[in-house]
Amino acid sequence: MHYLPEEYMYRIERIFDRCSETMIWSCLQGYMGKGWVDNVQNPKSAQILIGDFCFFAGVPNLDLVKNIPHYYTTPYILMVPGSDKWGTMIEQKYKGNFQKFMRYAFKKESEIFNTEKLQSYIKKLSEEYTIKNIDEEIFNNVKSEPWSKDLCSQFSSYDEYEKLGLGFVITHNTDIVCGASSYTVYNDGIEIEIDTKEKYRRKGLALACASKLILECVDRDIYPSWDAANRESASLAEKLGYHFDSEYVTYAITNFR
Repeated sequence: MHYLPEEYMYRIERIFDRCSETMIWSCLQGYMGKGWVDNVQNPKSAQILIGDFCFFAGVPNLDLVKNIPHYYTTPYILMVPGSDKWGTMIEQKYKGNFQKFMRYAFKKESEIFNTEKLQSYIKKLSEEYTIKNIDEEIFNNVKSEPWSKDLCSQFSSYDEYEKLGLGFVITHNTDIVCGASSYTVYNDGIEIEIDTKEKYRRKGLALACASKLILECVDRDIYPSWDAANRESASLAEKLGYHFDSEYVTYAITNFR
């Protein structure tokens, strides 16, 4: 098993060539994430770690499945196998320490969004709520709260977020209660992260905030990619105009570090 320097990322593009996950593209394009391989010169097996996610592709390799870097302190890791054989290997290695579930991928289609409908979702927002752009103060605030940190968690500083990221929050009085932001970025778009404070859920806040972010992406001619962790998120995506593509197996592995 070997760490793959950024300048050699092109060597695993062919291994991930059937993957439509933008987080993989983000790593291959040098924005975020790190990669490992069985052989740097001629890799046949590859692992990409980005945020809470770990993607495998190529020939199943136990050393890569075992690889959780020492600096990786997130409480859990979401492992996405590139095949059933990768999945079997994950289950054997982490027996008794994983939860297997399905995530839902959506098609990446340009010009599918109904801007009038998205604007109507924003207009329906009660006057007690305000949508705000994520500035430096909000960036620091959302990163300090467990429920909202993933809105900006992949950016090391506000300067980096201001340069590459994009997002909005909804406030109630002075409290941040919902957010829609770029979890990761790639050449032509962002991967959307949506989070709502528990007591404010089911009030249409996520719908309004996501609509605001999607409209901003449309204006900037970048694609707002959506990948759902559960059926509620999938339902929200379809209401916003996305079309379901496929479901895929994911393993949540507890990280004991």
